[in-house]
Amino acid sequence: MTVENTMNPNLITERAAVPCTDVPAHGDALAVLQKFYAAEAAYIAAGGLGKASFDGLAACLAPEVVMYQAPGLPYGGTWRGPRGIEEFMAAMSEAWQSLDFLEQRFVLDGDVVVVMNRGRLRARATGRVLDTSVMQLITVKDGLITEIHPFYWDTIAVAEALRP
Repeated sequence: MTVENTMNPNLITERAAVPCTDVPAHGDALAVLQKFYAAEAAYIAAGGLGKASFDGLAACLAPEVVMYQAPGLPYGGTWRGPRGIEEFMAAMSEAWQSLDFLEQRFVLDGDVVVVMNRGRLRARATGRVLDTSVMQLITVKDGLITEIHPFYWDTIAVAEALRP
């Protein structure tokens, strides 16, 4: 379902439980993010570095991409360039064996996209399941992701799910 905001005609809210195929006018950003999230889930499920191809994720990233993860997370820090994002994804896939997106909401305004993700992750070492939400502020320019700022609902719950 797409809802246009009458206060700001450039603002579109897109809601989908799974990636949709009919992409609206702001579709370049939405399409690249849907491709990125599908590739991310597949990469983690396959076991990450050495077991999965990073090509699907890399195709969505600008050469100057940067991701800022909360420093308190096991994979916290600043990750730069496609190689840095690949290292981040390797750390994520070491921590998690699966990532299922239960709901995603996209709010697009120019190059900036706010994504509300509600997901379920299963810890690789403990088998614990975490249902959580992460809001991401993402910049997409010329069809490629240039910046990712994730904001976790509960970083303590993430640490507890991963703690042996």
